[in-house]
Amino acid sequence: MFARLLDSLGSGAVEIPPPLWNEVLAALPFLRRFDAQADGTLRELCSRLLATKVMSGAGGLELTGAIQVAIGAQACLPILRLGIDWYRGWSGIIVYPSEYVARRRIQDESGLVHEFEETASGEAWEGGPVIVSWYPDGGSAAHDDPAFNVVIHEFAHKLDLLDGQADGLPPLDRRLHAGLEPHHWRSVLDDAWQRFAAAVDLVELDLPADVDPESDRADPYYAHLPLDPYAAQDQAEFFAVSSEAFFVSPQRLLDAFPQWYELLAGFYRQDPLAG
Repeated sequence: MFARLLDSLGSGAVEIPPPLWNEVLAALPFLRRFDAQADGTLRELCSRLLATKVMSGAGGLELTGAIQVAIGAQACLPILRLGIDWYRGWSGIIVYPSEYVARRRIQDESGLVHEFEETASGEAWEGGPVIVSWYPDGGSAAHDDPAFNVVIHEFAHKLDLLDGQADGLPPLDRRLHAGLEPHHWRSVLDDAWQRFAAAVDLVELDLPADVDPESDRADPYYAHLPLDPYAAQDQAEFFAVSSEAFFVSPQRLLDAFPQWYELLAGFYRQDPLAG
């Protein structure tokens, strides 16, 4: 797909022309905080990701070099200090031009099967592709949330799924994550998630009867929360939404959950607030 737009280097990477890279950085301000060395590492990871994953457009989207590089750069931000191998075990990235309708089929505890449709911005499945909607600025303007970023969200799920479970606890490498212990991670995550879920419950108790919690009319009621209310769904979503905030708009996350922020900084091996 991208071979027509970006030249292959023939060594597990594709060439990203400097003007194109600078164009992507200009559109995504949270990528501009790096020094020259870190910027070079991000660009190299992006080149390797584009060479090893098959990116395809859906819903009529025509992929351009700028779209591919922008998605690749955002996807590689979480693995800047981890390495491309953390995205092993799958090969596809599907990009929609906007939110899309996904068909769902679930079975409840009594065995009844329910089929329905819902609007989605992205998905990530174990062993399967990453699906994302395309937003030129990462999505914050479209969703009126400075921390929203569907690419970082879905690729964080991929990291979480590396051990086969989407539970908010990604695998910890003894060499890279010395000092991070699963039991401590779980304790801090449980506390932060439960406190956030309780805050979301309080907001929903105060919603007027005629306001749907899923509607745009409810947004002002949730505005004071440090994270998107979707983070209250479960611990996997709390990890993914927190990862968006960590990289894109980190101060509110640090203020609300300093211990959790510290763990994310330890896992990702970078601190956006430190420059």
